[in-house]
Amino acid sequence: MFEENKLKIWISVFIFILMSFSFGLWGCPHYVVYEQRLNGEAELARSQYSRKVQIQDAESKLEASKSLAAAEVERAKGVAQANKIIGESLHENEAYLRWLWIEGLKEKGNDIIYIPTEAGLPILEAGKRRKKTD
Repeated sequence: MFEENKLKIWISVFIFILMSFSFGLWGCPHYVVYEQRLNGEAELARSQYSRKVQIQDAESKLEASKSLAAAEVERAKGVAQANKIIGESLHENEAYLRWLWIEGLKEKGNDIIYIPTEAGLPILEAGKRRKKTD
């Protein structure tokens, strides 16, 4: 009886090992496929996230460039308005323009000045030029 029980135990162990081995042979390929599917899904999720980040980055650059363009347009409008005001204030105001020209000559120092004649041609200097000494 003891030998019979021992034999049943050995047979049970053998059947268990055989079933485990059979399950392993069947389960390993399925697990590999399952693992590959999970890896593929993870890679897909990473690429989708990366794509969304790139899209957000491009959209933020687009908005920034639109804002910079609008600021540049506003700056140009201000410059145009200032030029218009200056142009209107200088129109037929030759006395102020001459005064500005004379003040500019004072700041330049010993430069050679060509003064236009009635014909619109400058009087050319015939003599030697003086060298500047600093």
